[in-house]
Amino acid sequence: MYGAILGDIIGAPYEFDRDVDGVSKTKNFTFFKGDAFFTDDSVMTLAVADALLNVDKNADEKTFCQAVTNSMQA
Repeated sequence: MYGAILGDIIGAPYEFDRDVDGVSKTKNFTFFKGDAFFTDDSVMTLAVADALLNVDKNADEKTFCQAVTNSMQA
């Protein structure tokens, strides 16, 4: 969870930056730039985690999907 969310925050300022060929190939970038922020990816990751933690371990697929939907909408 930490890695997914930190990666989202660190990468957010670069999400739409691309080189001419459409791929950014540099490994030289600044961690936590001033415009770093969490995105919808973090929010949805936390919503899935919330559903996993709060649904019964024996829940069927339909129940789990509804729990994920409810968490995402909340």
